[in-house]
Amino acid sequence: MNAVVGSHHLLLLTLDTLRHDVAQELAAAGRIPHLAALLPGGRWERRHTPGSFTYAAHQAMLAGFLPTPAEPDGPHPRLFAARFAGSETTEPRTWVFDTPDLPSALAAVGYRTVCIGGVGFFNKQGPLGSVLPGLFQESYWEPEFGVPSATSFEAQVACAERVAAEQPADRPLFLLLNVSALHQPNWFHLPGATRADGDSRASHAAALEYVDRHLPRLLRAVSRRLPCFAIVCSDHGTAYGEDGYTGHRIGHETVWTVPYAHFTVPATQDVPATEEAGTR
Repeated sequence: MNAVVGSHHLLLLTLDTLRHDVAQELAAAGRIPHLAALLPGGRWERRHTPGSFTYAAHQAMLAGFLPTPAEPDGPHPRLFAARFAGSETTEPRTWVFDTPDLPSALAAVGYRTVCIGGVGFFNKQGPLGSVLPGLFQESYWEPEFGVPSATSFEAQVACAERVAAEQPADRPLFLLLNVSALHQPNWFHLPGATRADGDSRASHAAALEYVDRHLPRLLRAVSRRLPCFAIVCSDHGTAYGEDGYTGHRIGHETVWTVPYAHFTVPATQDVPATEEAGTR
């Protein structure tokens, strides 16, 4: 990461509540072609989340504790780490910082730090919903980005495009985008479903397909002028009746096991405004 920080835009795309098993099944079945094309070998890496719900998981990730490989052969080196005496997961390739969190550390080395929120912990409508956005120089949230919206990801991507269009040519961007589409309620993403049907594993999967359809726009936006190092993962999973459990903030396998991937998106050149407008 020492060669990446400063030379690349950085994207942390958190697919809120996405289960590892659902993500893996859809990749194998060809139902998320844009994501699958970016995954090493077309498969998600199986990892364990640092928190069982959004607030806890994001606090940890933004301190450098990304989901940990779900293998017993650790310790597993981290990409980013705050300087901490005795850390066993910091190695020479780790980008080490001297602030309490990753956004402030990146800002200190010249990054523009931006958060595009999704679920309620990013809505800035009260003190608790302002903590995570408050770590960034800029933060955006509106009701259309939230969990009840059937077009939430499209709205978030449009916001990211505006952010990218305003990005200075000589400055890298760190963008956190918290995707709310997979979070309950998600029944409206499943064709033919009604509110009475409620949320299900199938509608959760349909929500991921919806996100995949709009992913190319986001990746084009965040790779303008510079390559983008992208981290795409879930913050935690969620249960749909397994062993009698529903939801998250519980110690169940469906919650603790998450999909993870990181990859580099090559830089794209600026598109003339008239040409870009004509493609939408």
